[in-house]
Amino acid sequence: MAKFTEEEKMRAVKRYLDGNRGCNTIAKEIGVHVSKLQYWVKKYEYHGDKAFIKTYTKYSTQDKLDILNYMNVHGTSIFDTAARFNLSSDSILWQWQNSLVTEGITALDSKKKGRPSMKKDRQKPTKKQTTDKSSVEELQAEIDNLRMENAYFKKVKCLSSEKGSITTKDKALVVHELRRNFPFQKLIGLANIKRSTYYYWIKNRNRADKYVEIKTAISSIFNENKGRYGYRRITLELRNQGLQINHKTVQRLMKELGLKSLVRMKKYRSYKGNVGKIAPNILKRDFSATRPNEKWVTDVTEFHLFGKKLYLSPVLDLFNGEIIAYNIEKRPVYSLVSKMLKQAFTRLSEGECPILHSDQGWHYQMNQYIQSLKEHGITQSMSRKGNCLDNAVIENFFGLLKSELLYIQEFESMEHFKAELDKYIHYYNHKRIKVKLKGMSPIQYRTHSMRAA
Repeated sequence: MAKFTEEEKMRAVKRYLDGNRGCNTIAKEIGVHVSKLQYWVKKYEYHGDKAFIKTYTKYSTQDKLDILNYMNVHGTSIFDTAARFNLSSDSILWQWQNSLVTEGITALDSKKKGRPSMKKDRQKPTKKQTTDKSSVEELQAEIDNLRMENAYFKKVKCLSSEKGSITTKDKALVVHELRRNFPFQKLIGLANIKRSTYYYWIKNRNRADKYVEIKTAISSIFNENKGRYGYRRITLELRNQGLQINHKTVQRLMKELGLKSLVRMKKYRSYKGNVGKIAPNILKRDFSATRPNEKWVTDVTEFHLFGKKLYLSPVLDLFNGEIIAYNIEKRPVYSLVSKMLKQAFTRLSEGECPILHSDQGWHYQMNQYIQSLKEHGITQSMSRKGNCLDNAVIENFFGLLKSELLYIQEFESMEHFKAELDKYIHYYNHKRIKVKLKGMSPIQYRTHSMRAA
């Protein structure tokens, strides 16, 4: 592999940070392995412009032990630790760790360059050599600490990978398992637990779990909703089932069960279109509504699967977040929106004249669309150009839809996805509870409010 100057490394890193090209692309262009470029980027994040200045640092045995100890205590990877300490390569740290484990601490001593001398050294030990011997016990104690930390963090890492996080009880059990190999006082200090806490969990480790039924209910709700619910919604659903429990307890129990919401955050994409015949922004981000069919919002989203595209155009009522109408097409033609409108008009009672808010998409600038709204007494409102937050509620719905369906489920074909999309919208309206709707689904909330009125 060719050697690179400081300037060449800096240029490669800044090209990557500009965001125009990926790491793999840049690595191929400059003829370097992608892991090397990633290491340069990580060094730059820690040290800035000083990351690539050549230094001739000679690491003593103590320096090497300090770096290895830092890695073990903080649980950082070899890659990240090497970058943090600005080592020329992460492979150096790998060699140090391997040498310490296989050969002991003497393997970390700096080796003299060149061929070894053939003369026998018959000189008496110097004062420095005597001092070095006196520190052997200190180094050995540090080795023992490193071994203890390695053993502890390996078991902790194993438990956290299975359960999602490590609990105080798990820490106590790890200490109990290692107490015969290492000093007890050092172990509880490493685990950061008190002696009384340790004895409490060891004494009660075999007691019956009082949350067995609750855990069963949590798992059932989580699986029924295909991993879409976090601890807040699961708490609400438990209360709907008559189980009164604090949300923090639910959060803790979910961690113990290794259950975590599979929902991914949606990234906003600003609309970029031509400014034509547009309507004013009447909604002005006031997403509250006091009754059904007072304020509606709409937009179009795209799905790309199996080399094909599918488009969804829904209308959402801001009163309860219900999807009151929607249409699915293979192409983003005007009928995608017009058929949706016909469905939405059927939801209107006499005297209801809602605001219908959208972005500045070309569908919503067409004369047919504008006339249809006027004929039904609907006031048209539009977001400002390129400002997705003006229509944040429908954007949020698209984010939930893709996070709770597209990203966590496998599909056999586009037809299969379309069928699951219909099912999800029905689930969203009838089943999916919302915190702001007092633990009810959109349709349940609308029905409840009409009864109360």
